[in-house]
Amino acid sequence: MMSIELNPERCWQAVCERDARFEGRFVFSVRSTGVYCRPNCPARRPSRGNVAFHENPAAAEAAGFRPCKRCSPQGPSPREQLDTLVAAACDLLDRAEKPLTLDELASRIGLSASHLARAFKARTGLTPRAWAESRREQRLAAALPQARSVLDAALEAGYSGTRALYENATPLSPAQRRQKGAGERLRYVIAPCPLGRMLLAATDKGVCALLFADDAGELEEQLAERFGAAERVRDDAGLGDWLNQVLAQLAEPEQAAHLPLDLHGSAFQLRVWRALTRIPSGETRRYGELAAQLDSHPRAIARACASNSIGLLVPCHRVVGSTGEGGYRWGLPRKRELLRREGAAGQPSDNE
Repeated sequence: MMSIELNPERCWQAVCERDARFEGRFVFSVRSTGVYCRPNCPARRPSRGNVAFHENPAAAEAAGFRPCKRCSPQGPSPREQLDTLVAAACDLLDRAEKPLTLDELASRIGLSASHLARAFKARTGLTPRAWAESRREQRLAAALPQARSVLDAALEAGYSGTRALYENATPLSPAQRRQKGAGERLRYVIAPCPLGRMLLAATDKGVCALLFADDAGELEEQLAERFGAAERVRDDAGLGDWLNQVLAQLAEPEQAAHLPLDLHGSAFQLRVWRALTRIPSGETRRYGELAAQLDSHPRAIARACASNSIGLLVPCHRVVGSTGEGGYRWGLPRKRELLRREGAAGQPSDNE
């Protein structure tokens, strides 16, 4: 990551607030202890007069300080290590041929069951069991439209049969879900935007599509392609507030819209899309970088990006190829314009 010009007062404020957003941007040393720390070190706050700021660990060590044993400023932070372990747990759950108990999962990850359960819930909002069930349901939803029968889709998703599919009360039966959104009700709005025209569609759960095109007819064709059997109702007034938030983000990317999302995809696609939402505005990642992060292949990452139906909010435009550009579902000119507005200019970040 590129260094920043250190502002002592802002750095001190970050230390006082233990602000994790400043991790990697500087470290601070404490003269009375001889150690240097991350900005969000959990140790007791030192006296301001004993503190100095350094661009990186090498600069702090050159000044004679040693790394803090509590926050380990030289390598991954404890929070980052726990993030990695939870991601590994998610991957194990996604790949497991049969359901894993919490104890089995914790043993494979190397954490206690209670510690893993707390960390997993804090990062995903679900228990490991609920995560596994959700992923199985998502695999079923992805398989149903192409399957010859509900049974075939169930077996492909990891169910032993169809009985479990009908035990939980859901608005749609599996047979209905085989058809493209049959039984669902979508509201949508179309409006001009800096990229041409935009369609925002939502279910009761959240935004399910954010599409771009040159005219309204093309937008409605895109929506019908993904949700051909759903009831689709124009609702300009009802979606006006969400539309304004998206337009505000397009105009000023730092004003990120925080809207609920109703993602429709396979377990792998959802992993990729979740990774996309973690790329900060103004930065990009290469397909190969994301592939290494998710233990996959660049082509699989590219296919998942191309399958994304929620532009901007799931920012697939922030993923670039080896030449610094790559493809984009809604056309390269729109991708270039989005990156220009975010200040990334289509270049990969220094995190690679």
